[in-house]
Amino acid sequence: MTSIDDLFVRLKAEGKKAFMPFITAADPNLAFTRKVLHKLDQLGCSMAEVGIPYSDPIADGPVIQASYTRALGNKVKLHDIFDQIALEKPNLSMPMVSMVSYAIIHRQGPERFVEDAMTAGFSGAIVPDLLVEESSSLAKICAAKKFNLIQLVTPTTPRERALKIAEQSSGFLYFVSVTGITGERTELPPDLVERVSWLRERTPLPICIGFGISKPEHVKLLAPVSDGLIVGSAIVRLMEQAAVSEQSALLAIEQLVTALLQAAGN
Repeated sequence: MTSIDDLFVRLKAEGKKAFMPFITAADPNLAFTRKVLHKLDQLGCSMAEVGIPYSDPIADGPVIQASYTRALGNKVKLHDIFDQIALEKPNLSMPMVSMVSYAIIHRQGPERFVEDAMTAGFSGAIVPDLLVEESSSLAKICAAKKFNLIQLVTPTTPRERALKIAEQSSGFLYFVSVTGITGERTELPPDLVERVSWLRERTPLPICIGFGISKPEHVKLLAPVSDGLIVGSAIVRLMEQAAVSEQSALLAIEQLVTALLQAAGN
């Protein structure tokens, strides 16, 4: 059992859903990253996803792409992120996962990446560009070290393939709510609930929904059918304000996250 496994067991027993904000590391700097993580933990978030900046993001929309560009402009390196997260981890009760390109894992070396991520305080990694056909090696490394490998199912994933992805994943399954890139939406697909319900009947893994969730009404719609909800662009957009005023950015994030937590019933 990992801290993520423990989290979902506890939430299920309490009849609650996981609320999982995404933030970009080092936007606008790593000191602010630590402040945001501390704030999210104080507010009662279940888990945090920390995006590792990458110059060629696969599925990220303009808001997160821009945040990656700002972070990379600070010349931030993977070891810098891990070092700062390690300093903040003792102050946090929520687990963390990294959102990271497999190119970074490959360059680091899969075993070393997992070891360094765990030392920093991460409990797992979401790897959006890792094909299920090429995931077995990393999945074995992660399983041996009790480090969760979280993979994605999209609206266009054939059902048979979705089941294979679930078999190679651990911790939870990331269900992408919309076709395309990340970003805030006014509406979500009408068949989303049906597709998630089908998959939930066929895997024991918790299913968490992300991409496009930005409003309390989105959370209220999806909470009954999901085990967790992931919000990224709406929060990252507010983090951009920190370049002008960190206090204003933290207040705006607190207001949004509080409203979304209430909508989730947490």
